[in-house]
Amino acid sequence: MATLILPGEWIKNWEKSGKHEFVQLCKELTEKTNHGSEIRDIQAALYELCWQVVQGNLKLDLVVTVLGDMMELRDDMPSILADVFSTLDLETAALEEKIKRDHYTQLVGSCLFFVPEAILKERLDPETLESLGLIKQAHQFNQKIVKIKTKLFYKQQKFNLLREENEGYAKLITELGQDLSGNITSHVVLESIKSLIGCFNLDPNRVLDIILEVYESRSDQDEFFLSLIKCYMCEPLTLCHILGFKFKFYQEPNEETPKSLYHIAAALLHHNLIELEDIYVHLMPVDVIIIEEHKRDISEAKQIARKLVMVVLPSEKSEDKDKEKEKEEEKNDKPPDNQKLGLLEALLRIGDWHHAQSIMDQMPSFYASSHKAIALALCQLVHLTVDPLYRRAGLPKGARGCVIHPLRNKRAPRPAESFEDLRRDTFSMICYLGPHLSHDAILFAKIVRLGKAFMKEYLSDGRSDVKDKMETLLSCFLSIADQVLLPSLSLMECNACMSEELWGLFKLFPYQHRYRLYGQWKNETYTSHPLLVKVKAQTVERAKYIMKRLTKENVKQSGRQIGKLSHSNPTILFDYMLSQIQWYDNLIVPVVDSLKYLTSLNYDVLAYCIIEALANPEKEKMKHDDTTISSWLQSLASLCGAVFRKYPIELAGLLQYVTNQLKAGKSFDLLILKEVVQKMAGIEITDEMTSEQLEAMTGGEQLKAEGGYFGQIRNTKKSSQRLKDVLLDHELALPLCLLMAQQRNGVVFLESGEKHLKLVGHLYDQCHDTLVQFGGFLASNLSTEDYIKRVPSIDILCNQFHTPHDAAFFLSRPMYAHQILSKYDELKKAEKGNRQQQKVHKYVAACELVMTPVHEAVVSLHPARVWDDLRPQFYATFWSLTMYDLAVPHSAYEREVNKLKVQIKAIEENPEIPLNKKKKEKERCTALQEKLQEEEKKQLEHVQRVLHRLKLEKDNWLLAKSTKNETITKFLQLCLFPRCIFSSIDAVYCARFVELVHQQKTPNFCTLLCYDRVFSAIIYTVASCTENESHRYGRFLCCMLETVTRWHSDRAIYEKECVNYPGFLTIFRATGFDGGNKADQLDYENFRHVVHKWHYMLTKASVHCLETGDYTHIRNILIVLTKILPCYPKVLNLGQALECRVHKICLEEKDKRPDLYALAMGYSGRLKGQKVHMVPENEFHHKEQPARSATPANQQNGPGSTGKLATSTSKTEDGMSEDDRVKDKSQGTTKPVNKANSAAAKVTTSNGNGALNSTKAVKERDDKEKSGKEKKEKKEKTPGSTPETKAETRREKQRDERAGKEERVAREGKEKTPKADREKVKAEEKSSKDDKAKAGNGEPMEPSRERDAIKESKSKEKGDRSAVAGSLKSPVPRLESAESERDHKRRKLDSHSSPSHSSSVKDNSNEPKESTSKHHANYNSVTRSKSREREMEKKDSDNTQGRSKEKKEEKDRKERKRDHLLNELEASQESKRRKDENGMNSSKNSKSTSPSCDSPLSAEKEKIKRSKSSSKEKAESVKPERTSSGGKKESRHDKEKSEKKEKRDSSGGKEEKKHHKSSDKHR
Repeated sequence: MATLILPGEWIKNWEKSGKHEFVQLCKELTEKTNHGSEIRDIQAALYELCWQVVQGNLKLDLVVTVLGDMMELRDDMPSILADVFSTLDLETAALEEKIKRDHYTQLVGSCLFFVPEAILKERLDPETLESLGLIKQAHQFNQKIVKIKTKLFYKQQKFNLLREENEGYAKLITELGQDLSGNITSHVVLESIKSLIGCFNLDPNRVLDIILEVYESRSDQDEFFLSLIKCYMCEPLTLCHILGFKFKFYQEPNEETPKSLYHIAAALLHHNLIELEDIYVHLMPVDVIIIEEHKRDISEAKQIARKLVMVVLPSEKSEDKDKEKEKEEEKNDKPPDNQKLGLLEALLRIGDWHHAQSIMDQMPSFYASSHKAIALALCQLVHLTVDPLYRRAGLPKGARGCVIHPLRNKRAPRPAESFEDLRRDTFSMICYLGPHLSHDAILFAKIVRLGKAFMKEYLSDGRSDVKDKMETLLSCFLSIADQVLLPSLSLMECNACMSEELWGLFKLFPYQHRYRLYGQWKNETYTSHPLLVKVKAQTVERAKYIMKRLTKENVKQSGRQIGKLSHSNPTILFDYMLSQIQWYDNLIVPVVDSLKYLTSLNYDVLAYCIIEALANPEKEKMKHDDTTISSWLQSLASLCGAVFRKYPIELAGLLQYVTNQLKAGKSFDLLILKEVVQKMAGIEITDEMTSEQLEAMTGGEQLKAEGGYFGQIRNTKKSSQRLKDVLLDHELALPLCLLMAQQRNGVVFLESGEKHLKLVGHLYDQCHDTLVQFGGFLASNLSTEDYIKRVPSIDILCNQFHTPHDAAFFLSRPMYAHQILSKYDELKKAEKGNRQQQKVHKYVAACELVMTPVHEAVVSLHPARVWDDLRPQFYATFWSLTMYDLAVPHSAYEREVNKLKVQIKAIEENPEIPLNKKKKEKERCTALQEKLQEEEKKQLEHVQRVLHRLKLEKDNWLLAKSTKNETITKFLQLCLFPRCIFSSIDAVYCARFVELVHQQKTPNFCTLLCYDRVFSAIIYTVASCTENESHRYGRFLCCMLETVTRWHSDRAIYEKECVNYPGFLTIFRATGFDGGNKADQLDYENFRHVVHKWHYMLTKASVHCLETGDYTHIRNILIVLTKILPCYPKVLNLGQALECRVHKICLEEKDKRPDLYALAMGYSGRLKGQKVHMVPENEFHHKEQPARSATPANQQNGPGSTGKLATSTSKTEDGMSEDDRVKDKSQGTTKPVNKANSAAAKVTTSNGNGALNSTKAVKERDDKEKSGKEKKEKKEKTPGSTPETKAETRREKQRDERAGKEERVAREGKEKTPKADREKVKAEEKSSKDDKAKAGNGEPMEPSRERDAIKESKSKEKGDRSAVAGSLKSPVPRLESAESERDHKRRKLDSHSSPSHSSSVKDNSNEPKESTSKHHANYNSVTRSKSREREMEKKDSDNTQGRSKEKKEEKDRKERKRDHLLNELEASQESKRRKDENGMNSSKNSKSTSPSCDSPLSAEKEKIKRSKSSSKEKAESVKPERTSSGGKKESRHDKEKSEKKEKRDSSGGKEEKKHHKSSDKHR
């Protein structure tokens, strides 16, 4: 109170000025009006003044006078002063100083005359009053107060209690219990109650309690009692207290609150007679306990779930079950009486949703609705609200529906008349129900049907003004589906009808919405409620039980169990089943068969679960070795194909998933698309097709289905139609094609990263195969209009979408075929003419109309210079045709028809088949037979039309202005190679197309050159292939070899199909159509030589690949060799060479790379089986055995014998023109081709001036060459044998040396000056030494090789041109100089410096040198005119070179000494190394020297001889071995001398030496 402090000056100068100031202050305070605060200020001022008196600072009389004056300022001033005295009384009573208490007592006594006694008696303490004399005794005064208070507050004087006055209450009860059916109203009864209260002094609160009791017993009379209470009661709180006492009475243990009490409380709440907050505090249990109970339920549920998942021993399991049963029984004995839930139920029963919602909000989610009574009450309320709308929109036709009586309560939620009304209350009610809608299946169905009705309205109504409202309602229905419908389905007991009903709604949603709902259902819903946690665990346990027992034998029983389980909890079941399938792929078949009892919704959920399993980020899609795709992914892909084919599941989600993965640059999941298309459409992609299947694949669709696949895939019509519809509806057909086409290269350049090459190849193959398969499906299933509408033109595909050309034409090809046929049909209808000639002309016209825009479009695909060699028409024709257009597979049609005939016969003879089934099967087979025959006839007509069209077109295909070589290069680069590895049928097509172009006598197309380029350079083509491409490339080579083998086999066939054809002209620039004269054609025997050369080149390339040690090279060449086995090898010694190398691979790879080992073993076995069909070389092509040769036939001409290619060819001295050489060098973009062995034997390139020599001269030359070669081979194979042999070889060397010297002298005179020769010799020696050093260190020597080859080609070319001006001199291979140059360039690219490589390089590089020596050796076999010309040339050269010889010889002697020392040292080291390697490595050494395979016995003998000979003999034996491969037989010193001279003419000898040394170093 003491907030105001009087200044000390006032107290000191009280009489002078203080008194006046204080009075003035009090007046100001009384005049101020501040909402009662002025009283506190006055009290504070008076308190300070009185406290000064108590302290003794002011005199009593002076203060009393002032206080008396102040009584006039306000009427209530005495009361204010009394309050101050009361405060001081309390304060002074507590003080120990008696004088202050006395001052206080005196002050109060002095003021008694202006403060009334009554006020002081009210406010002062009895002891103070006694000391003032206002009362006699304080003790008596206190007793008197107690008595008065008791009388006032505790003694009832007016009212009687029930037990004291029961008559009044009895009349009250009678009054309330009377019949209320008449005109008795609450007002009449209320007047009677008032009379009874007045008459019998009844307690009004007790009367209200009795009214509530009677109302409780007569709860049906709501209207009467509610109006009575409303009129009777005065305060809502009183009513709440009375109700609270009633609820509290039932909170005792084992007491149950009656429903009638809940009802009246709910009714009073509903009519706002009481407030929910007031009554809620009287209800038990408190909210904290409810929350704890809910948490406890969840933890118990999770514990139960864990126990179900855990592996428990049987004894422990039974004990746990017993304990759980006991706990459940205890709970059931004493159900907790939750008054809040009772009141909530009552509110819902009367329709008071507002208050019920408030109570539910106080509790955890779905806690209230988890009690069945509340859930059912809420369901009933929802029934009432949706009934009118359901009857209007949701009731199925013919259904009546049960009658629902509406609530009499006018305040209940209004029934919904439209979908918009559902937003008012109904949606919120349903959401509060949550998973417990499962208690009312009828309401579940009603809500689903309302959803269906809304979706139909939503999908049909396109008005923009209602769009927002519709979108809001759609989101509401989706929320209901997520929070209520799906969780409720989980709690229903296997109700298949509800599942199907729900699918009726869900199928109207797009799959994106559905999958979102399934994802929520699977991953989140089961954690939201204890019941769902338990259900999930029980489902998993049941799924484990079923899956453990699922086999092929009990599919039906297990399938029914799976079906029952899946109706309610499909996501949990399928998740477990898929996890099992990922581990055990043998479950796929029984699982797929067992899924036939599923509902439509479950199938859709299964599709989602599969996609989710595929997209699982925690799973690696590669195995740990990073070389293969994981088995779980393969299992799921296989399951996808089987499930989607067998059952009507929507594919859009799966296909979109694959598309999205491709967009993201991931091609693993193409495996899924491959399986789906294979199973659903019956289109199988495999490179392991048999020849019969491949033949069937070139026919019509029916033949493909019957004979083209491993499995007879039937009944794919419906499933393929489903797949097609999904692709078209969702616009996925073209995007998938384009993405796959782009992703092929992406696999290599973008996706590979650190991946293993094997995996990259596998992914590339998978991507490519799926593209081919998918494109095939679209071509055979899409209508013409659909296809043309979706596939853009070829230039847009390539230039805008960056589709590779092969894939772009693959996609466009069916479109062209469709367009041509449709245009052909139009023209036929326009002009009705049945003659075959007219039909053909119309077909040609249709082709021109369709293909002319294509010819224009393809021009943009390649640079302009490409079209200098190929015409766009030829290019487009090649890419637009298929095998179906080129040939009719009559044998395949006949084979399938015969099969059907056998089937019909078997059906007739089988007595076990019922008659009706027999009839059906026979009809089916007969119909198929007729279809096949009709299809064959149709294809035959089509092929005839196509061939006629090609006959008309062929003259304009190839330009006459370009060389045939360039034309073939472009054809191989842009047409043949890209397409032959695209698919197996394309591989066959490419081979057949080349044959067709030849048969059509196409101008400017050199068949011989084309075949030569294909067979002569397969190393890099093979090395750049993937595994599947190797299969296709091998098939292509096999088909090409089949044609060549057929021509090789019979002279009559050759003369019929090849002679007089422009493709076998040997003049490369011939432009005539007559095929040239007889001399320009390649005769049969020379063709056989060429075929042998091709076989040799194939062997050489194969051996090289096998000896690289590289995985890809070995795998691919083994695949190719396996494919071409029917046609190659045919020559015995080539076959033995291959056999040795493959045997070596088997030994080396057995424990290293098992897949290579398996391939090699497979090929080795089949190769041995083919040995019986191989022939010696002299039977394969005309080759007489020389008398002096002791070498077996099977060792005559292996790939290791160097320079053998020249045996079957003759050489001209006229080189190709400089222009042609430049163009040849520019062909680096094509596949590497060995032009040294290209085109044919006896072919020239001098602008058509060359010609073939006579057959007789060729044979004589061949005989001499063979005898010379065989001597050399013998020398190579048995070095340093007997003295007689050595002497003989020395004599032969001298003869050959003399002949070689004479020729070289003639050539050197025209090539260089003596000074230039000396400089060249020095430079070559220096490079030779460098190369030797490098070879000793294991470094590659290709660059120097290339330089030498270039020098050789230039010098040779100059010599040839200067020697003869366009006239034929002697038969040699064409373009040897340019060829060796290209050979060296190609080898430069090859980084493998293995023994086989160096030996193969050595073989090839020495061909020009050897052919030179042979040319001289066969000098006497040519005509006299030629010999005279040659003699004149020799004389000229002798005169020009005579002066330089002496200087050269002097220098040669010095160099020979130095070289001799080096060679001796090297020979001794070599012999020592061979000693060390003798024994186990003997076979390896013999293999590494050359690709030919000597017998193991001869190799062993050679090793023994070498180990026994002296070091000098060893040195001498090494020298001939090194020199023999160049075709020279001479002593060591003579050899060195001749080598120096040969360097001026050709670098072949030097290169051979270096290569051979490199080979030795590798050994």
